[in-house]
Amino acid sequence: MTKLTLSIYDPNTLLPHRAGIAGLALALSAIDPTDAPLQWEVTEDTVKLFWDGNDQDAVQWLLEQTYCSDQGYLNALALNLDEQGRYIFSEGVMNSFLQHSKQRTREKQAVPLNFTVDDDQPEIRIDYRPVVDCYYTRGVKEAFNSKGMFKKNIPLKGHHLPGLVECFINGAYVESPTGFLALLFLPLGCGFYQLPGYRSALVIPEIRNIKEWIKLRQKLPGRTYKSFRSSSAGESALNFLLREKLADDVSLFRVDYCEVYRLGTQPWDGNQSYLKQAVYRVQVNDQVLGLYEVASRLLPPRVKLKQDGSGTWLAESKALAWISDNLIVNKPWYNGFFEFRKANIIYPEDRRGLIVMTEHLSTNERVIFDAVQGAFSTYLREQILQAQKQGRPLDYGRVTDKVIYRLQRPGTQQQFTTALVKFLSDFRSSAARGNGLQIFAWLNQTGNWKTARDLALLAIATYQSKSKEEKEIIEENLLEEATNVL
Repeated sequence: MTKLTLSIYDPNTLLPHRAGIAGLALALSAIDPTDAPLQWEVTEDTVKLFWDGNDQDAVQWLLEQTYCSDQGYLNALALNLDEQGRYIFSEGVMNSFLQHSKQRTREKQAVPLNFTVDDDQPEIRIDYRPVVDCYYTRGVKEAFNSKGMFKKNIPLKGHHLPGLVECFINGAYVESPTGFLALLFLPLGCGFYQLPGYRSALVIPEIRNIKEWIKLRQKLPGRTYKSFRSSSAGESALNFLLREKLADDVSLFRVDYCEVYRLGTQPWDGNQSYLKQAVYRVQVNDQVLGLYEVASRLLPPRVKLKQDGSGTWLAESKALAWISDNLIVNKPWYNGFFEFRKANIIYPEDRRGLIVMTEHLSTNERVIFDAVQGAFSTYLREQILQAQKQGRPLDYGRVTDKVIYRLQRPGTQQQFTTALVKFLSDFRSSAARGNGLQIFAWLNQTGNWKTARDLALLAIATYQSKSKEEKEIIEENLLEEATNVL
């Protein structure tokens, strides 16, 4: 009799193994044990398997009960997926585990799929190539000897763990039978996301209690195409952790840590499009998840018409990607706004979202923010009066650019301090009155001046006037600027 014990606390296991063990337990939870050729036992931290006879037959039966090709999709019965869920699971697995053509067969002719992103937006049309069969449905042979028993050391490749590359000196990585078996069920424990620019993200959670995780997984609502698309690897991690939190906020064993594999092209391999580009280890608190939840509502992906009019596409917010990548490393959400603004156009819908996000600044952060906005308001009023005297319309974009250039040109702490103090002195702000010591502290604490610069530039970029006249001028100029870009 073969006896295998897979423990999430085995010191020889890594995060993918532990997620795979949980995936195996989830698969077993959906199988009727009656007349099964093997027996199993699942505890909080262990999965035990027992069977008589051939190892290959037992594993093959287990895979047949777990994975199947269903109407052009790769389906996992234990996940209880609807059509959108089957599409997400199929595309996710094909763009990560089974990206090489040797590991899957797909129809040559694509079929159109239509998904609704939001009720008030047009449908998205996707060309999807149906799955005929794949590694999980063909039969696993490389792990067994001629007698159908497990090899002592089993070679691993990228279809077992995405991004795994064979060592040119020592050859392929090898795994024990228990480790290999766990990786066969890793797709059931992961989260899949499609990123911009032909990239994807694979989220692997930390599982601390198998039974509790299975209960949580069974409570999770089905995913939609909108949730499959992500602006960055950082957003993928936050979206995954937020879903776990919303499903069960009180459990001691809630998933609060994960690793994200960002997969994409590498210059040294033209055969595979989704090689490992980076790994992010993400653990955040509820406050960070709350900020992400607000940002994701304010900066959603939007359906856009293609330039040739042939259809629609989904545009993810670059602002949300920037905010998410800050949050996963526990930096202020606005960190690096100086660089972000130089590299990206801030569209009106993103600007509206950023305006609301500034309501979540701390009291200390608002000292700089409000002082700069107050000074900018004084400056803007002077420019409006000057334009009216000269009988010309105000170019709001040019006015804004002048102030931004004035504050982003300095390259050192001393230069920025001089520029900001002069700006606040030239255009007096009631918000700055009485806060001189706090502003001084912001500008003179080590490493703080760049954060102050980000806040100052953010204050100008998100300026919202209380005057009806100024509001009309700002909206007209922003609309014209966006139209010119598009």
